[in-house]
Amino acid sequence: MARRRRAPRVELLLAALDEAYDRVSWHGPNLRGSLRGLDAESASWRLGRRRHNAWEIALHAAYWKHAAWRRLTGEKRGSFPRSGSNWFPSPARPTEALWRGDLALLRECHLRLRAAVAALGEKDLLRRSPGGGRDSVARLVRGIAAHDLYHAGQIQLLKRLRRG
Repeated sequence: MARRRRAPRVELLLAALDEAYDRVSWHGPNLRGSLRGLDAESASWRLGRRRHNAWEIALHAAYWKHAAWRRLTGEKRGSFPRSGSNWFPSPARPTEALWRGDLALLRECHLRLRAAVAALGEKDLLRRSPGGGRDSVARLVRGIAAHDLYHAGQIQLLKRLRRG
């Protein structure tokens, strides 16, 4: 069976998503790399009251990957495995099992989003996403890659500040 050749712009978007999340690139740590080596205690450390920690940032990134996937596929709202939206509190009693589970959720959301992007054609990139939003599909996907990198930088800063 012949594999369908992807549109060049779709390939570029997939590369951007991958480099921002878990593939080597020139800019340094990506989102997954910034989370690597954090244990539950370190991930739940916060700089101050009402400041997000790395754990909450990881869940936030997972949520927005899920939201982008939902917009691309037309999946209904409320299908994210946590109740609420946007920001989710880290557990009051962090455990390694909970931390690993939330890292797995982030990876699952990335892979699901990646599969949806891989299924797109060139013409799909110019249209609005079926699940809502005013931006084109291409802009939505570029935005998710930028979002991952933005938060990777925040996590790197939190790690540096924690070390003192």
